[in-house]
Amino acid sequence: MAEESKEKIVIFGTHGPEDPERASLPFVLGNAALVMEVEVAVMLQGSGVLLAKIGCYEHVFAAGLPPLKDLVDAFLQQGGTLLICTPCIDERKIAKTMLIEGAVPVKAARVVMEMLEAKSVLSY
Repeated sequence: MAEESKEKIVIFGTHGPEDPERASLPFVLGNAALVMEVEVAVMLQGSGVLLAKIGCYEHVFAAGLPPLKDLVDAFLQQGGTLLICTPCIDERKIAKTMLIEGAVPVKAARVVMEMLEAKSVLSY
């Protein structure tokens, strides 16, 4: 019998350390979905890509939420996919070697493919 495919969601994060709450929410929902055995891709764009830079996410805290470091680490450990906008990191002079382990730089075609495969797409 063929294995049933998992449901998939894509969550866009467009806020960086300047807005800790909106920076954290994609990972709060992403972790919840992973616990529910939903496949999740978080796509960071705009200033959101700063969160994937080594040394940044460790310093982001939103009132009432776990530290962003804990959220991102749990997301990656549970098998979440962390996609980073290549043009956005290029614009900010962030080299791929400056990204946290598990961050995958991608261009538009990959993002479109992820959205087409997803049941739902959400943006923060």
